[in-house]
Amino acid sequence: MAPESIAFDRAAEFYDRTRSLLPEAERATVELLRTELAGRGRCLEVGVGTGLISLPLHEAGVPMVGLDLSIPMLAKLVEKAGGAIPFPLVLADATRMPFRDDAFGAAVVRHLFHLVPEWRRLVEELVRVVGPGGTALVNLGGFKDTWGIVDRFLELAGGVAFAVGLDPRDAETLDREFERHEARVRLLPPIGTHDDTTVGQFLDEMDAGMHSWTWRVPDEVRRRVGPHLRTWAEGRFGSLERPVEPDLQILWRAYDLP
Repeated sequence: MAPESIAFDRAAEFYDRTRSLLPEAERATVELLRTELAGRGRCLEVGVGTGLISLPLHEAGVPMVGLDLSIPMLAKLVEKAGGAIPFPLVLADATRMPFRDDAFGAAVVRHLFHLVPEWRRLVEELVRVVGPGGTALVNLGGFKDTWGIVDRFLELAGGVAFAVGLDPRDAETLDREFERHEARVRLLPPIGTHDDTTVGQFLDEMDAGMHSWTWRVPDEVRRRVGPHLRTWAEGRFGSLERPVEPDLQILWRAYDLP
């Protein structure tokens, strides 16, 4: 049996609080993607979640379709849309999409590849469902300064891997996989932003199990690791009140299909 992608059922109620963008970064992201998607027809967001990307794109006039593995996340999207389904939503795994070939003019994938063990199969599905001349826009996510905290947590927890799929730091491997399907890689202009979350608040989120890389760590291990991680963070950052990411870039990659 193939390993399953990670569903975010448990994160539906707090996902937006921990993953949303600052307003100016959201506006810049929507404008960047809207420009790329203009004139391409229907766009599929794989891993649509609570609609952080698709809802503003829909409001900007992009014809969207959303796919996700989590009913609670899709329910939160509908709730945010005022209780009515704003565009077609499909419950399915990203590696087995229930769409015909060439069904879309484009696709958007944000913060998903690290959650999909069969991530190469996800690439194959994107190439299949996005028609010739279409594009797949991908943001792998990840951090800058935060990586040190995450890596230290996983080390203290016994060497648990961050990703069950593709590590967000390994964009070159994703580029090569798309190039294997004859896609052309483009790096879109980076969007500068920051995260006002403090180091202490980020540690609180980890203690509460609000990030996917903590979910494979038993609760008792996470509780045991927490105090040691805080001591380490105080030595590393000086103060737990400093922003965890004072300078951050949002990087989108476009994979243009032949």
